[in-house]
Amino acid sequence: MLETMQPDYGVSQSDIPALLNDDHFWPDEPRTLDETGLSPTFVESILCQILMAAGALTGRKVAEAIGLPFGIVDRALADLRSRQIAKHISSAPLNDYCYGLTDAGNARALQHRNAFTYTGPAPVPLKEYLLSVEAQANQFAAIERAQLTEALSHITFEPAWLDFLGPAVNSNKGIFLYGPPGNGKSTLARCLTILRGESIWVPYAIIDDGMIIKVFDAAYHKPLNAVSEDNGIVNSNNYDRRWVRIERPTVVVGGELTLDNLEMRHDARSNTCEAPLQLKSNCGSLLVDDFGRQRVAPAELLNRWIVPLENRIDFLTLPTGKKISVPFEQMVIFSTNLQPADLVDEAFLRRVPFKIEISDPTPQEFLELFQRACHGMGFPWRPEVVKQLISGFFLASKRPLRRCYARDLLQQVQAYCVFRGEPLDLRVEYLQHACRNYFGTLKMDY
Repeated sequence: MLETMQPDYGVSQSDIPALLNDDHFWPDEPRTLDETGLSPTFVESILCQILMAAGALTGRKVAEAIGLPFGIVDRALADLRSRQIAKHISSAPLNDYCYGLTDAGNARALQHRNAFTYTGPAPVPLKEYLLSVEAQANQFAAIERAQLTEALSHITFEPAWLDFLGPAVNSNKGIFLYGPPGNGKSTLARCLTILRGESIWVPYAIIDDGMIIKVFDAAYHKPLNAVSEDNGIVNSNNYDRRWVRIERPTVVVGGELTLDNLEMRHDARSNTCEAPLQLKSNCGSLLVDDFGRQRVAPAELLNRWIVPLENRIDFLTLPTGKKISVPFEQMVIFSTNLQPADLVDEAFLRRVPFKIEISDPTPQEFLELFQRACHGMGFPWRPEVVKQLISGFFLASKRPLRRCYARDLLQQVQAYCVFRGEPLDLRVEYLQHACRNYFGTLKMDY
């Protein structure tokens, strides 16, 4: 009997906390400082820096800032007060106090800032993050043809694509989407991410070897309410506030992608790290848009990903010199206007097993795209005008059709109508004006 090989991140079964339940992940609220996996000195450091930055805060506000239960924070603040690092400034409701730092506390906070500067939610240990990714990556269920059709219902596509896209999504392997520009490869990639379904949990930050690594990124992660009817949870307080529930992420990068984006980025001033893109996209999708146009050679970027794509594990180096292994659990999509074989060698193409060509639309599909765009933007639908555009401009000049043209040309017409103070309308002369602007040509045979 064949056994499935599971990635080994160096976490033993004895490390598993009470946050895995029935193959699902839920970050249980810690009851003691030991359950946070953080040392008292580390918690003291963040508490001192939060109080120094704010001047004065109630115990509950401090707990909210650090993401730990009030009971744990209250005991930690009481310890700081007994050591004359913190002091009561005034009383607060619900058996709480407003806290500030003493002179000795300010000096202590400055000492902590020499080690690192951080005032966000407390990090979670690396081993708990590894377990969370393993649990949440395994929640994904295989999709069927009807689900894929529904996910693509708001865009146009060729039915033949379905038999290529469906197996590619279910495999969770690398995908090349290639073809002429302007045909919706990036939009299609985002639709594929939606198919991965449910939301996931990510920590605001993780810690290993004393180094804080920021994971949550508002540019890529969309927070959700931690409680929903779908997950059956009714107690909104019963989760670890160091974690945030987000939509499955789609991290999109384009020509700005460099090798530095794929490694730990150390901020020497704060002595903290920013997680690389592939860590932020775990349990979601990583879309490399316009692949081949980056400032580094495609071979260099792809060589960096050969081992992760093959073994589903990535190796990162901390500023301390320690190497850590982390999950590489995302659907990696390369979108390019070039032929994959012109970008990379056969060895890498083998590790990105799905190559799907996104071709130009047919005239009938182009007509449907125009109809959808007209309805979406408030234009009256006049199919005879668009047919004239197709035959008199595109076919007559042998200009290929692109899926983006319907939206882009209508935006030109919209701007023209607004400027002239005229109602939105789909007229031949309006489209002629739009084509002159958009394509930079006056050659029209209609």
